[in-house]
Formats: sequence, C-alpha cells, structure tokens
Amino acid sequence: MGILVTILVGAVAGWLADLVFKRFSFSIWIQILLGIAGSFVGSWLLGSDLQTVLGLSELPARILTAFLGALVILGIMALIKSRQNA
Repeated sequence: MGILVTILVGAVAGWLADLVFKRFSFSIWIQILLGIAGSFVGSWLLGSDLQTVLGLSELPARILTAFLGALVILGIMALIKSRQNA
C-alpha cells in the first residue's frame, strides 16, 4: 500500500510542479519521478515541520512537501538551463 501512496503523491506533486513551470513539459512518467524525487528533497529540507505547523493530515502534507521539493528541483533545472544558454 505504501508504494501506491508514494506513486499517487508523486504524480500529484509532479503534475502541479509541471503546471507551475510551464517551460518544462514532461510526460506523466517523468512527472511521477519528479514528484517522488521532490518528496525526498522536500522531506530533507522541511522534515515533518510542515505537517505540524499547518496542522494538515498526513496525505495533504506529503503532497505539499513533495510539491515544494519538486519546485526546488525544477528551479535548479531552470537555473542550469539558463546558464547554459547564456
């Protein structure tokens, strides 16, 4: 059951992050991987503080943490891409 929740969280977070960064247009598989990687980055940066501070239940807190982590990843990718084009 844990792997299904991880894939679901990754899919939602990756899709939302891809919507924010319109310059990248990824397939659903890349969005899921981005969301899963974002959950690791978000957990590393935020820990469980987000759930405690905002008073969210577990699933919305995991999605928000993964989304923020995916935004960090996409932000770094955008910086690298812009530096290569300059």
